[in-house]
Amino acid sequence: MNQPSQMVLAKALGQAMRAALAADEKVVLMGEDIGPLGGVFRVTDGLQAEFGTDRVVDTPLAESGIVGTAIGLALRGYRPVVEIQFDGFVFPAFDQITTQLAKLHSRSRGRLRVPVVIRIPFGGGIGAVEHHSESPEALFAHTAGLRVVSPANPADAYVMLQEAISSDDPVIFLEPKGQYWTKGDVDLAAGPYGSAAVAGPAVTQRFDTLNKARIAREGDDVTLIAYGPSVATALKAAAAAETEGTSIEVVDLRAISPFDMATVNSSVAKTGRAIVVHEAPVFFGAGGELAARITEECFYELEAPVLRVGGFHAPYPPAKIEHEYLPGLDRVLDAVDRSLSF
Repeated sequence: MNQPSQMVLAKALGQAMRAALAADEKVVLMGEDIGPLGGVFRVTDGLQAEFGTDRVVDTPLAESGIVGTAIGLALRGYRPVVEIQFDGFVFPAFDQITTQLAKLHSRSRGRLRVPVVIRIPFGGGIGAVEHHSESPEALFAHTAGLRVVSPANPADAYVMLQEAISSDDPVIFLEPKGQYWTKGDVDLAAGPYGSAAVAGPAVTQRFDTLNKARIAREGDDVTLIAYGPSVATALKAAAAAETEGTSIEVVDLRAISPFDMATVNSSVAKTGRAIVVHEAPVFFGAGGELAARITEECFYELEAPVLRVGGFHAPYPPAKIEHEYLPGLDRVLDAVDRSLSF
């Protein structure tokens, strides 16, 4: 059995792409500054030197052109992995993603597949300037034909990115930039390309991380449902609540669209209370869809209304006050108290 390696989330993503590039010659990476620089967050560090400029392609600053080229390559049998430098820069490519990438499979009645992965660092908490801390997941989740996923720890980042690359569906892969330097254990033999990353027997285990949520912490009194960067906040809230005798279960959704309703329902049926936590604005956000589904499917198990904690319906603020906008520990714990008071 392979021993897990300790690494940060950004490094785990790079290792996932290294394994995919080694295992499948049809995998190509594209993006601005992903070559010698290794990407603005150094996620692709060293990959161009190892696999060449034909497979790790530094592109012009033209997001729509990058995604359009990726669609063409996918139709010719390649598996492009696109990097968008920051969340707020994806919108020039929004037309290509929503009107072409998301629809080609359905429009061709299944004859065309477009296995494109679009990696987007998303979320706040790093003190960045305007357009660098957006949470656009609801915009993509509302578009049928796209998978929208986000890992919350290095182990999931490693396996989920491999599974996204090996998927025949287009995947919006949201990377929680505030968690890039979070360290954790990673099994380099895991995932569909993992055997190409280490010397040893191939691993045949399927993780199904694009379809299956995980219970990040077990509890009995309240269920916190989160994804990406908000999982860390939910776990901190659960640890704080435990000191006051409240047992909180944390569901890491992993996939935002489609999401694993069975795991959510099972947890809510156990605790009777649900709170959705995300950084994006609550107004018309992913939490609204989750709250509606929980209410429809768990109505007779609920002891309190489903609550949501997230960003405000306002443009993302300047870095100095972003902590007022992001759902922090106090706002999550306040929601826990409100839920328990019903």
